[in-house]
Amino acid sequence: MLRQANLAAETGTSTGRIRFNRFNGTLLQWLFFDGPGLARKPTSMAAYRLIWPLVWQRRRLLPLVRRQGIYCFYSGAFVKALAERIADRPAAELAAGDGTLTRFLLAQGVSVRASDDYSWGAHVAYDPELVERLDATKALKQHAPEVVLCSWPPPGNRFERRIFATAAVQSYVLITSPTEADAGDWDAYRNQTEFEMAHDAILSRLVLPAGRSRVYVFTRR
Repeated sequence: MLRQANLAAETGTSTGRIRFNRFNGTLLQWLFFDGPGLARKPTSMAAYRLIWPLVWQRRRLLPLVRRQGIYCFYSGAFVKALAERIADRPAAELAAGDGTLTRFLLAQGVSVRASDDYSWGAHVAYDPELVERLDATKALKQHAPEVVLCSWPPPGNRFERRIFATAAVQSYVLITSPTEADAGDWDAYRNQTEFEMAHDAILSRLVLPAGRSRVYVFTRR
């Protein structure tokens, strides 16, 4: 009952049932997805600014796609800016889900590999050719990346603290919720002493929908 009430409050529906009408659904599908399925595409910021205000059922989008492990959308500008910051350093995306961010970065020429423990099962369309079935701790040990990426890590997870303890890691780019309870190991962020933590307002504005995610960059001292 509590989950249903929370869902109703978040989506603005009286029942918590999530459904788009044809107009809203068509606009959102075209804006965020590549074809009729849930494969995301790099979103044009110009198109977002034009289309998003026209969608009056937009509050329903994230609650609906979260069922498939989608917590945000990446603009083309975000992917380009992130690729420039990674440059030629070896990178790894942990808890990568369907590997969307890695797929976008590979298209930009970034040397990045994705891993996930596949714990979402059939809810996420895992691509074994793109996303290695490997838990985060083992991925850090085996690949020793210089840059680590993670998008909306589970709240209170146990693997992020291993990122800060991995000597090879020089930068950690975290995409997470503005609310601490929703995602991430905030105790690990506060207690680690090897990295400087900074909110990147520029990158944050390029993760969509605007205002629903924050990007933090940890840089080794």
